[in-house]
Amino acid sequence: MSRKVLVLGEVRDGSLRNVSFEAIAAAKTVAEGGEVVGVLIGESVSALGTELIQYGADRVVAVENGKLKQYTSDGFAQALLAVINQEKPEGLVLGHTALGKDLAPRIAGKLSSGLISDATSIEVAGGNIVFTRPIYSGKAFEKKIVTDGLIFATVRPNNITPLEKDESRTGDVSSLSVDIKDLRAIIKEVVRKASEGVDLSEAKVVVSGGRGVKSAEGFAPLKELAQVLGGAVGASRGACDADYCDYSLQIGQTGKVVTPDLYIACGISGAIQHLAGMSNSKVIVAINKDPEANIFKVADYGIVGDLFEVVPLLTEEFRKLKVHS
Repeated sequence: MSRKVLVLGEVRDGSLRNVSFEAIAAAKTVAEGGEVVGVLIGESVSALGTELIQYGADRVVAVENGKLKQYTSDGFAQALLAVINQEKPEGLVLGHTALGKDLAPRIAGKLSSGLISDATSIEVAGGNIVFTRPIYSGKAFEKKIVTDGLIFATVRPNNITPLEKDESRTGDVSSLSVDIKDLRAIIKEVVRKASEGVDLSEAKVVVSGGRGVKSAEGFAPLKELAQVLGGAVGASRGACDADYCDYSLQIGQTGKVVTPDLYIACGISGAIQHLAGMSNSKVIVAINKDPEANIFKVADYGIVGDLFEVVPLLTEEFRKLKVHS
């Protein structure tokens, strides 16, 4: 059964986030040969429509308004609902990001629709679209299907492979004028605490530090390794509580959930709350002085040793590999 599926393209600092392209790939599965329509919301975003099409969208609808320059749940909900009313889709896919986690339940409530959140894979089986999502802090997985109404889901970043970019693909980018009114919240200023560089939730490599890093200065070798690998730096709650780094770097049940290709845990004991945020990483390397540390139970590779000796050695070896490659 072919379906029309809408995908929200998420824009940050004038560029599309990678999860937008992953959401298009997910929407292609849900559409089963039907039309995938990209949606762009912002002040001046229509120029990004071409890129959504190159990654698999058939056409794009852009809602542009000065009141949509910064994300607000009120403004974006009004814009997205207007597109939904115009297009009348059978499916809707968003990224499971800070924006998606805020906006999707609001839209589901307005539409009296179900919502499958944080999907890590999507497949067609037995005539149904089957979504897999983690439960119990990632200790188990459940499979869900939508039996009636809109197929509405958010997808976890870094889990669904985007389609290959095809610069020869063309499609229509249209505009929809929406009167954004009665905003109850207005963003006056955005203060960024996150470190510059690779986005932690979308990074392919994450180098993370725990209490074993001992100080804010102790994160320096981790940052150097992350830079060499083109990755991002994360932290356990213990490191954040000890004021070694900002809470924006926290990974775990009460922090960010990451699923990179490579996760390097440095001086992290492996509390269950931290494992909930990173245990689905494709390859996990643990560096810890304590051979009994819980982190080794989930690690693919373990190094028992002082991170201040091991991390610089790794950094040096990776530098050599990059020079010769």
